[in-house]
Amino acid sequence: MQIITTGNHREAKEHGSFSFPVYISVEQIQAYEHGTFLWHWHPEIELTWIMSGEMEYQINDTTYKLSAGEGIFGNSNSLHTGRRINGQHCTYLSITFHPRFLYGYENSILQTKYVGFITANESWASLPLKQDVKWQEEILEAIKEIYELSKTPEDDFELSVHRKLMYIWHRLYLHFSTQPDNMNKSFIHIQRLRELLKFIHENYTAEISLDDIADAISLSKSECCRFFKKHMDMTIFDYILYYKIQKSLPMLSKDQSITDTALSVGFSSTSYYTQIFKRYMNCTPLQYKKSLLKN
Repeated sequence: MQIITTGNHREAKEHGSFSFPVYISVEQIQAYEHGTFLWHWHPEIELTWIMSGEMEYQINDTTYKLSAGEGIFGNSNSLHTGRRINGQHCTYLSITFHPRFLYGYENSILQTKYVGFITANESWASLPLKQDVKWQEEILEAIKEIYELSKTPEDDFELSVHRKLMYIWHRLYLHFSTQPDNMNKSFIHIQRLRELLKFIHENYTAEISLDDIADAISLSKSECCRFFKKHMDMTIFDYILYYKIQKSLPMLSKDQSITDTALSVGFSSTSYYTQIFKRYMNCTPLQYKKSLLKN
């Protein structure tokens, strides 16, 4: 399983409908290829509750280790990714909803004073939710109640979900209204990270040099490497290789040769592709292809 994104790594999947822009789903990190879902963003707000196990969850430049019972708030338009920890399983609940579900119509006071106040501030991209903090534990309880509502929806399901999400948002508003605003500094960093990832995602099939990447975001080569390592916890070229392998996985499920797959994602030879594939997937492309056919 993979998350499908557009060219600028926005998630392509619809989260609910126009009339009810809420999507509630139980996910498993181990169901994703290599136990990782790729970087993506969406305009919807996302609430996550860890039902069992633990996982590493990164939003923009902050990485969290989340364990069973804990959760996290992910703001609108924030970049995020998740991955397994030590190969263990993790099941989690994801609730994504569009901000307009809270405020109703454009320029209402609910939007300008209470919703946009948070969603427009990129320095408030995320907030971990802990069980030992009373107001956060109350949010976690409300998330669990939404999950229970979704299992056997009653006639007033949509109204009940709206009421719960408004309660959660009120708690978040009371918290963020007391926090310092570091938006300008955060905005510059995240915009630069988005530009860097966008350049890589649009050019990964070519031979990208460090000069090309540094020029694309107007940084020196050394600063570019330092910036990427700090925010992504891996080197630029490790990420490029990892991204190539992830993009090649859907191709292996089709009637396409391994050589053609390697060339399609920018590897100059099948042997090098196989070497890097084994590094990230712990098997060869042929073994992976056979496992897909078997299943």
